[in-house]
Amino acid sequence: MKYLVLLCDGMADYDIPEFGGKTPLEAAHTPNMDRLAKKSELGLVKTVADSMKPGSDVANLSVLGYDPMIYYTGRSPLEAGSIGIDMKPTDVSFRCNLVTLSSEKNYEDKTILDYCADDISTAEAREIVKTLAENFNCEEFQLYSGVSYRHCLIWNDGTTDVGTLTPPHDITGKPIKDYIPRHKNAEKLYDMMVKSYDILKEHPINKEREKRGLRPANSMWLWGEGKRASLTPFKEKYGLSGSMISAVDLLKGIGKFSGMNVVDVEGATGYIDTNFEGKAKAAIDEFKKGQDFVYIHIEAPDECGHRHEIENKKRSIELIDEKILGPVLAALDESGDDYSVLIMPDHATPLSLRTHTNDPIPYMIYKKNDEKKGADCFNEKTCKSSGVFVEKGYTLLEKMIKG
Repeated sequence: MKYLVLLCDGMADYDIPEFGGKTPLEAAHTPNMDRLAKKSELGLVKTVADSMKPGSDVANLSVLGYDPMIYYTGRSPLEAGSIGIDMKPTDVSFRCNLVTLSSEKNYEDKTILDYCADDISTAEAREIVKTLAENFNCEEFQLYSGVSYRHCLIWNDGTTDVGTLTPPHDITGKPIKDYIPRHKNAEKLYDMMVKSYDILKEHPINKEREKRGLRPANSMWLWGEGKRASLTPFKEKYGLSGSMISAVDLLKGIGKFSGMNVVDVEGATGYIDTNFEGKAKAAIDEFKKGQDFVYIHIEAPDECGHRHEIENKKRSIELIDEKILGPVLAALDESGDDYSVLIMPDHATPLSLRTHTNDPIPYMIYKKNDEKKGADCFNEKTCKSSGVFVEKGYTLLEKMIKG
């Protein structure tokens, strides 16, 4: 038996007028998902408890069967593991975004114009982080490069008691005055953020980007604090050999800490220009190598939701259906193996809000040769109308595997 999870990050949404009162998933042309929906279990699942923040960290742990109340130690430790940082028990890690801030003289009067600096390339970001590291690295703090705008700061013998550090994608377009870290223990962190603007505003990489009409990565923004993560091995938990396919360090870190085979796909960007075909091929190859379970994570719908890119969000869902789900299903059918497929987002990223919510989200479980009566299509409404509701998201994968 082979198991496929197709995780479409942030895909769930609300009805929007641009699609005639439909969600992007409803409006998208998804023949492969809809074909499976006719013989699938459809329902809603709560991946993030109301008491927790609806981030991809909490939500993906939940989808993989890890109760976030037990296993969650913060977002950045998972990303740090993917980057290859061997955190000590006394270390605290922080996600370091490269963001675009407006040009007001005083730092606190600035506005976050873009949480990802126009999705800055990894090569450009590496040079910028290198410059920041030359200024800030010391016995207490070390910066590490990640992918695109996503990087990591390690605070040796640090503390997680730093007050509220707000994710920049939650406050895009807003003045930062109300979101500046004010806690006494965060003074050094905020000082680095302020100084980073002075260091980066004239950086050669940023000057070149501006010439090309791109936004500069002119400040670091720290958030997502946490201590070293530890997950029960996936194989021990389910008796299955698993593989993780994703462009982002967060998911790669979850894969690494759970003992899964983490697959790097050339050209995987985490956005709508990602290598969809490469992800499909990677999944097919993992199954051919004998892996029992493959988790394909696609970030694009989430990024489009944060950016309020209405047409791109719909298009990203269509590309997932066409370029990933279609080929992988064809390969599984050709193999002759029995298989099961779980398709879902991790959370909703409504275009109207440009951030995550912890609303219940749609899911679909398809099992080959199982004649369940599902619905004509897969979307938020058909899943809600099924009347099936899974209250604890971390139980859903076991439901898929054990029935």
